[in-house]
Order: sequence, then structure tokens, then C-alpha cells
Amino acid sequence: MEEHTELLAVRRQKLEALRAAGVAPFGGRFDITAAPGEIRSAFEEGKHVRTAGRVTAHRNMGKSHFLDLSDRSGRIQVYLQAKEVGPEAAAVFDQVDIGDWIGVEGDTFTTKAGEPSIKASSFTVLSKSLRPLPDKWHGVQDTEIKYRQRYLDLISNPESREIFEKRIAIVREIRRFLEDRGFIEVETPMMQRIPGGAAAQPFQTHHNALGVDLFLRIAPELYLKRLLVGGFTKIFELNRNFRNEGISRRHNPEFTMLEAYWAFADFEQMASLVEEMVCHLAQKVCGGYVIGHPAEDGAVAKTIDLTPPWRRERYSDLIRGVKSDWYELDSAARRAWCSANGLDITHCVEDFEVTQHVFEKLVEEKTMNPLFVTHCPKELVPLAKQNADDGSVVDVYELVINGQEISPGYSELNDPDIQRGRLEQQSGGETQKLDEEFLHALEYGMPPAGGIGIGIDRLVMMLTGAESIRDVIFFPHMRPR
Repeated sequence: MEEHTELLAVRRQKLEALRAAGVAPFGGRFDITAAPGEIRSAFEEGKHVRTAGRVTAHRNMGKSHFLDLSDRSGRIQVYLQAKEVGPEAAAVFDQVDIGDWIGVEGDTFTTKAGEPSIKASSFTVLSKSLRPLPDKWHGVQDTEIKYRQRYLDLISNPESREIFEKRIAIVREIRRFLEDRGFIEVETPMMQRIPGGAAAQPFQTHHNALGVDLFLRIAPELYLKRLLVGGFTKIFELNRNFRNEGISRRHNPEFTMLEAYWAFADFEQMASLVEEMVCHLAQKVCGGYVIGHPAEDGAVAKTIDLTPPWRRERYSDLIRGVKSDWYELDSAARRAWCSANGLDITHCVEDFEVTQHVFEKLVEEKTMNPLFVTHCPKELVPLAKQNADDGSVVDVYELVINGQEISPGYSELNDPDIQRGRLEQQSGGETQKLDEEFLHALEYGMPPAGGIGIGIDRLVMMLTGAESIRDVIFFPHMRPR
């Protein structure tokens, strides 16, 4: 701690030295011709350039200096000689530390060792770093620092930067994929009078001018369906949802969700759309269908194979695969079997919840490669259309990859009377929880449609090999220190 305090004091002294020399330590505008990584990747010798970045390495040779200048584009080596920049500038450079941002102007050349470089004719201090960066070779290993001070993680850990670069590319490609197929992006309210579209605990607030309680949305579904009623037949929204529930390696209170609706389609077509999209993302962003998830020691602990076509199985058949006579057992026998097999069902009130718990623990969590679970019990999905041949199930899929649900998809329920009954059942008869405006809209006629939801954070986890949702969200929520 004492050493750290001394380092901070030294940097403060250099800050004052810059000011005493008439140098603005926190700079201003600096026009560049290209970013450091761009100069390196498209290197041309003898080219006059201006660039800027953070000093991430410095080798002091006395009258000359070699330094690495870096940003998210990459790095470029800079060669600075005292005789080239002049004695006054050389004295200013003595106050520059690793971590500072500087701008450089000069000509490109290749060193005897073959390193693309810039011979600086001048430099400009753009921002003085008052704290030393984490150790270059070890980066940020402490997960508390990694998640609370993401900027240090991004500076020090190339693996983290790569995950977020991939996340950015994945989101961009999703938009492009859907727009190329005629979908349009829309925005719906994030503050709602009645939270709907999913069963979850919402965050609550109050709007003073309107004098009403509002809730951060748990899903955009009911507003997107209003747009189907209004004639928008291929729509999607890619934005935040909020749920006031637990935090885990797969859950964050705010998360990014894609929902898309396609009029006149059904859940089978939506499953095919999702399969095509995820396969496109894997090839475009990850370079192939096989995704490795590394273990802590760096070895590949498991792989996920996204090669199409993906398997599709009915929910009931998967349950029978766990216990062949499950649907012939009465309630007591099912619960006894769960207890005998180590499944805690004390929280399960209804019989369908017991079956769902068996599914989650013995099917979902053990499924690595893509599996579309179809025709789920109607009690699980109150917004989906009932199957024409079997009234106990609805026309839905749940896409399971890497032991977790990645995407649900429905043939959407558009009968306003059946929808009212389903929502009343879900609300336990509390009519004040019903979204009457949504039900009113349905009475004007919503076209039959297929709909999907995709948790973007979980999708990015699966495609990048990240094992915690905190690794794919820039600033995950944490307990206060």
C-alpha cells in the first residue's frame, strides 16, 4: 500500500511539472489520420501519419525511446529521439508514464527487427494517467476489480476485449440478418402501467406528473403485439428488460432481449429462422459451428456443435426419456420418484411444476448441443396458441443450448377470449393485474403470427465460451462494497 501511495505521489508531481512547463496535461482536439491498429494492419513505409492512443509499453534508451501506442484497434510502435523532437519536448516526454494518452505525428518505417513503427517528429500530451495501470503480464485477475472497474479489465485483458468485440458484432449482425429478411426495428415503452409478457417480479417507480405507479418492463411482448394489430407484420425489438429477481452467473437484473414477430408464420417457421440466424452468427463472428468452452486451467472442458440441422423433440417424449411411464404415474408417485432421485420439489405446488422441474434438471441442464423442445404444457406458456390436435399442449419451442434456455418461440395466441382466460388464470383471479388495453387491442383482430425471444447475454455467453453473464455485460450489477 505504501508503494502504491508513493507511485500516486510521483504521478502527481509529474502532473505539476507538465503544468509548470506550460503543457496542458489533459489536452484537447488532436486530428488523426488513422488509429494505431489501423496503421499497423495497413502498414505502408514512408507514410506521414498522425495517430493517438494510450502508452502501454515504454523502453527508455536514454536519448531515444521506444513505446507502444494502443487503443481498441490495436497497437503501433513509436520511436522517439530527443534530437528529433527537440530538448524542450524531450523534457516534457520525461513526464510521460505508461497509461498516459498522447498524440504522435511522424513518418512510418520498419525497424531492423522488422517491426512496423512511427518515427515521431512531435507528440502531444492528451491525458495524464494519475494511477498506474495493472501489471502488464498478469492483467486484472481479481473478479471484483474485473467487474467493478471494467475499464481496467479492458485495458489489461485482451480476452475480455475480444468477448465484447464479439458481442458488438453479434448484435450488429442480428439487426442486419432480420432487416435483410424484411423485419423492421421498433421501440416500445420501458415503463409500463401493468408489467406483462412474462411471469417475473418487476421494478416499481412512480411518475409524479401523471400520479401513477409505473413498472420497468419485464418483456416488450404485449406492446409488440399491439403493433401486429396495427398492421406491422414483421417487427423486432432489441433492447433492455428488467426483472427484480436473483443474481447468478446466468441472471442479471437488467438484460438485453430480442423479440421478433412474423405475421402469418408459426412456431416451426420461427424455429427455422432462429436456427438460421444463430448458425449465421457462429460462422460470421466465431469462424465456425464448433464453439469451445475452456475450463479454468485453459483446457477445453466442453464443445458445443451448432452444425445444422438441429434436433427437435416433443416435451413429453423427452420426459419419457427420463422415466418411460411418467405420464402413467399419479401425483404422489411422481413426487416420490423425484424424492428418490434427489430432486427437490418442495417449491412445486402444481403437478405440471413437478414435471417441469424434472425437465429442467434432467433434460435442460444436461443438453449441450442445440435442441428445440416443442409442444410444451399449456400451463407453462399462457401467451401461446393451443395445439389443434392436443389441447393439453401449446405450439411452442424452447431452444436449449449449453444447458440453458436460449430462445422460446410461439405460434402466438390471437383469440382475445381465450387469451383473457389464460391471463386471468395466470394472475390468480386478480383482475387489476390484467392488461385490459392489450386485451382490448386483440379484439380488433391480431393476425396469426409466430414470435421469438432470444436472451442476447446468454447467446453471447454460448458463442464466446464465457461461463458467467458478468463476462459479457460491460457493467454487471454487484452488491455494494
